[in-house]
Amino acid sequence: MHDNTADDSAASRLATLARYFRERPVTGPAGHSYISSSPRATPTEPAAPAHLSVVDHIDASVRELDEYTRQANPDAGPLPKRVEDAYQWCVDNTADSPETVQLRRDVIFYRQRLEHAIAEGDIKVVRPIRCPACRTLGLMWKARLNAAICTNGKCRTKDGLTRRWTLARLAYAQVEEQRKTVRVRAT
Repeated sequence: MHDNTADDSAASRLATLARYFRERPVTGPAGHSYISSSPRATPTEPAAPAHLSVVDHIDASVRELDEYTRQANPDAGPLPKRVEDAYQWCVDNTADSPETVQLRRDVIFYRQRLEHAIAEGDIKVVRPIRCPACRTLGLMWKARLNAAICTNGKCRTKDGLTRRWTLARLAYAQVEEQRKTVRVRAT
C-alpha cells in the first residue's frame, strides 16, 4: 500500500494510511474484510465509512505526538490539519528541548513508522533491522505475539526461548545506532 519508497518516514506512512482509507470508503456491511459465502444476518445499521481499527490507529498516533509535544513544550500551538504534518509540528516544537527529549521523540517517530507499516500489511519492515542481542539480520514479525522474533537459532534467552522484541525496543536500538553513526562521522 505504501507508494513512496523514497520517503519511508512515519509521516509518509501515516499519510498513506490516511489517504488509503479516505479514497477507499467502506461500501458494504462487511467493510474492508473477507466476505464469506456462508449465510449471515442482515445488518441493521450501515457500515462505518472506514476501517475503524485504522481510524483508531491514526487517532492514537496523532494523540501520542500531541501529548508528548505538549509535555515537552506546553506553549506548542494547535495541531496541523493534516495528520502527517503532526510529525513536523512535533519537531518544530521540540527543537530546543534537551537531548533526551529529542531522543525520545525520534524513538516515537521510528516506532510509529514501524506500526504504520504493519498496519498497512508491510510486515517485512522489521527484516532489515538487526537483532538487538546478536546483531544479525532476519527478524520476523509475529502478529499473534505483537513482537518481532530473531530467526538466528543461536540467539536465545537464558531459558532457551527465541528472543522477541517489541517495536518500541527495536525503535530505540535503531535510533541509538543512527545517533552513534552520526557521532562517529562527526569526529
